[in-house]
Amino acid sequence: MRTLLGIVIGLVSISALAEHHYRRAVDMPPVYAAECGSCHVAFPPRLLSADHWRRVMGGLDKHYGDDASLDAATRAQIENFLVANGGGGRRVAGAGDPPRITETAWFTREHDEVPASAWRDERVKSAANCSACHTRADKGSYREGEIVVPGEGRRRWKD
Repeated sequence: MRTLLGIVIGLVSISALAEHHYRRAVDMPPVYAAECGSCHVAFPPRLLSADHWRRVMGGLDKHYGDDASLDAATRAQIENFLVANGGGGRRVAGAGDPPRITETAWFTREHDEVPASAWRDERVKSAANCSACHTRADKGSYREGEIVVPGEGRRRWKD
């Protein structure tokens, strides 16, 4: 009986870890997908902390070199969504000022095997251009099996 209980607890723990690691993207409000997704991928909110998102949304008039200003109601709706679903812990550490997903500890670790030539490829242009390699980024999916690196082809980066 004790062995069976241990197996059940172990399976539940593994299931919880898998769900956390591969959890589906939160449903994005249409306004977020429309406003933010019109210029770049509407990034999964968990890639920055709530505080980072507040800082990003507070500076839309100078949003990484562009004026991405929104009316107050739209801005509040998007900010509330991002803050409510922001990430935490080591994943978002090192985001910088202004916060950049591409400077977080998680991003750096996950992309450490990407060849320098891929970052320089004219189809990529920027590390923030997720959809250049992640074929389903617009759907919120970043699975390794869906990666096609320009000039490199489809490959699995980490085994």
